[in-house]
Amino acid sequence: MASFILASGSTQRQELLHSIGYTPAQIAPQDIDETPLKGERPRSYVTRITHDKLLAALKAFPEDPVLAADTIVAVGARILQKARDAEEQRQFLTLLSGRRHRLLTCVGVAQGNAVPPRLRVVQTTVHLKRLSQHEIDRYIESGVWQGCAGYNSNGFFQTFIHKIMGTTANMRGLPLLETRHLLESVGCFSTFI
Repeated sequence: MASFILASGSTQRQELLHSIGYTPAQIAPQDIDETPLKGERPRSYVTRITHDKLLAALKAFPEDPVLAADTIVAVGARILQKARDAEEQRQFLTLLSGRRHRLLTCVGVAQGNAVPPRLRVVQTTVHLKRLSQHEIDRYIESGVWQGCAGYNSNGFFQTFIHKIMGTTANMRGLPLLETRHLLESVGCFSTFI
């Protein structure tokens, strides 16, 4: 089993990788500008950000396989990133209340000049129930949304979800089937196989 660099500081991604038998050799989050470009569509945005994370990590680790990912919530063409504060999180939840939206994750691997970036975008469609003001307040007070794109789908938030179409692991930021295939393509195999 070859080792790889995880270009993400997300503890949820680390937990998901462990759950399918992968342990990164190093955790190396990349500090890149994640500002959407004017008129940029959600799919293009999440692909560009993942690609940029891969390229940044390859500069620091030119010989190692690198795995990177980015997740966003999209409502139509609108991109919801990580809320900057409680008021922005309230706006996100109000917008999502009673509506269908998409979670898009792009996951990618690369390895120096040996393996150019390989990227996969996975979409999960989520329909939330209509949220009461009390539910929104309680969720914001919990603080679990901090650092998550749109919201943290773990725990109590599951009671807000009316319907899911697609993979639930994608809601936590890492589609497992695609991730495993990408890691295997650079010679990284699960300890379970």
